[in-house]
Amino acid sequence: MNQDFDFFKTTMPQTRKADYYLGCLDSCVFLDFNCSADNRISLIRISFDGYGCCSLNDKAESLSSEESAKFIAEMNREHLNQELITRLVKHLIEINKEHIWLDALEDYDLIEKGEL
Repeated sequence: MNQDFDFFKTTMPQTRKADYYLGCLDSCVFLDFNCSADNRISLIRISFDGYGCCSLNDKAESLSSEESAKFIAEMNREHLNQELITRLVKHLIEINKEHIWLDALEDYDLIEKGEL
């Protein structure tokens, strides 16, 4: 993991509802996450400068219970552990890559080129 995404917690307008929001790469990428009734985290939306906003469908995969607990704990911290949050976010992207624009993921180095 040699890329520094510099994830940061953020907020969004009421029209873009989610439980958690992260931005990264100098505000070029924003990610929205929801927490299910059983405390599992899923990526519901990701927007990229130059591409627009990609909403994931209801079939999107969630983090495991253990990974979700780590994600929630990170989001409750004042300062994010960049290594941990990067690993969790990239895992969510990897397990949901068929629902996200591959060219945008590759352009922003959120997935390795040719991983499809």
